[in-house]
Amino acid sequence: MLCTLMLLGYNIAMTNILREKVVTLRLRGKTYGEIQKFLKIRLPKSTISYWCKDVSLSGRQKAKIESISKIQLARGRILALENKNRRAREREIEFKKRNKTLYHLYKTNSDSRKLALTFLYLAEGSKSARGSLMFGNSDPEIIRVFMRLLRSAFKLDEKKFRVTVQCRADQDSESLKSFWSDVTGVPSAQFYKTQVDKRTLGKPTRKQHYKGVCRIDYFSSDVDLELKHIAKELERM
Repeated sequence: MLCTLMLLGYNIAMTNILREKVVTLRLRGKTYGEIQKFLKIRLPKSTISYWCKDVSLSGRQKAKIESISKIQLARGRILALENKNRRAREREIEFKKRNKTLYHLYKTNSDSRKLALTFLYLAEGSKSARGSLMFGNSDPEIIRVFMRLLRSAFKLDEKKFRVTVQCRADQDSESLKSFWSDVTGVPSAQFYKTQVDKRTLGKPTRKQHYKGVCRIDYFSSDVDLELKHIAKELERM
């Protein structure tokens, strides 16, 4: 019992000495981080803050601490961003390694691309029994992927393509036609008249990169029916 009380008293004494050092350093205008480095001890900043709550600093000391804190915060943000980018690169390398076989299959096997096309068409394509293929999206990359898959999976007649641009009232329809023609690979001569959303009259477009919606029609009932047939068969499995 006596040994326990002696040990407890020793710990209290050491804590008080440490607290006095912390307060003294704070009175000199040291930041919490500087105090930690000076004492070479893993003392939580919350503890330092509690011990120094009654410490009064001069205006000059406050300005110095604020300046150092801003620099440390900026460094911390840069370090955090670097760590985030590093982890992202590591994940990308791991994903490539993990899915190497899948990428090879997609690249070399046309059936795998037809399967990908089926799922994409099932998600974003026409659900009606209209006897022709219709696909629309506002994301240029999704449109590019769809057109690439479609041309890869089927022997197409390029003259059967028609494209419709749906846009807001303040957008330039001609420039949008040119943009989506480049994305789809379909000549602008095969574009229908641009459809302008009248509800947007007098309302400026806030998203500067928004290029409207691109709707693709391919007039072939065979392609439309085959993709929907594959989708139904997959649902039964």
